[in-house]
Amino acid sequence: MPFHFKMQKVLEYREQLEEEARVDLALKQQKLDAARIRFEELKLELREAEAQRNAASLKPAGERWLAEQYVKGLRSDVEAAALQTRMLQQLVDEARKLLAARAMDKKLLEKLKERQNKHYLREEYLKEQRVNDETATLRYKATAL
Repeated sequence: MPFHFKMQKVLEYREQLEEEARVDLALKQQKLDAARIRFEELKLELREAEAQRNAASLKPAGERWLAEQYVKGLRSDVEAAALQTRMLQQLVDEARKLLAARAMDKKLLEKLKERQNKHYLREEYLKEQRVNDETATLRYKATAL
């Protein structure tokens, strides 16, 4: 009779939870990567706009004012992108911790299954040995008579 782990359904459920946590972490990591790229692009655009604004000191007042407003808008966008990046980083950290916890839960059940399987195999071996000993004893008695 093969080994049957009584908590197999629980183990499968924990494996499913771990997989869901892994997928959630991957999605959040993708969002974080995209936010970081956007943040870097905005910083680069801000540096370029500031350089153009500084070079525009000889331009008419209207163009200088437009350049200044554009730089202010970009600064606001950079700050918003930085905030979003920090928030997404926190979400990724939380998702990573959740994944670690779910992996630990699954690992505990896998170790329990392994221990129970070893115990089962040992008991089966001992049963087989008892049967072999009984058979050998009966054969010895039969030949001794």
